[in-house]
Amino acid sequence: MGDRTLFITGASSGIGAATARAAVAAGWRVGLMARSRDKLDALAAELGGDAAMALPGDATDLGAQQNAVARLVDRFGRLDAAFANAGRGSSAAGTEAGRPEEWEAMVALNITALLWTAKAAMPELRKRKGHMLLTGSAAGRRAIAGSVYGATKWFVHGYGANLAEEMAEWGGRCTVIAPGMVDTPFFDEPKPDKLQPEDVANAVVYALDQPARAAVREVFLMPNPAALG
Repeated sequence: MGDRTLFITGASSGIGAATARAAVAAGWRVGLMARSRDKLDALAAELGGDAAMALPGDATDLGAQQNAVARLVDRFGRLDAAFANAGRGSSAAGTEAGRPEEWEAMVALNITALLWTAKAAMPELRKRKGHMLLTGSAAGRRAIAGSVYGATKWFVHGYGANLAEEMAEWGGRCTVIAPGMVDTPFFDEPKPDKLQPEDVANAVVYALDQPARAAVREVFLMPNPAALG
């Protein structure tokens, strides 16, 4: 096990959990943040106490994220990368049919919580010329009629580009991971012909493991269902 440490939000399932597994397999130690204590404890136990730390908390709370980062650094001594992965969608598409209470929750998690991850992690990342990763989406690269979810991902892509410029001033890197549809608990029905969480996790590890001279600003991956036939 190496000494590089990665903080992950939305770590209890889907892309976050798959990334934790892939990162540990690649020699990283991981801090796992999500609201589900039971799922985090189970994942941390699976990965091993020398490699993983469960950090239950609400990503929409800046203080909770700052506390989680502090606890992780106290445990493992350093923070080399952070993955702002927590996110959610909405049950009704478009503006007229959309539900304002879902919009508020979605903006809080997809945008504000992502900002909180960057804010909480940045002082430690600066010490290591570290790496910030953000979960974007194919929905943030094209127009979708009335999609508020897509608009939150447009924010991620724009902010990620701006943050990459800011971090480059002191040798840091920022990568937007932009998948198309992924077969995760995000959806009510299984989607086996779409990307799997492990595919996205592999993209994260790819970006992390590039030499310091190479800054991968975006990884855009899409399902390739014809290859399954």
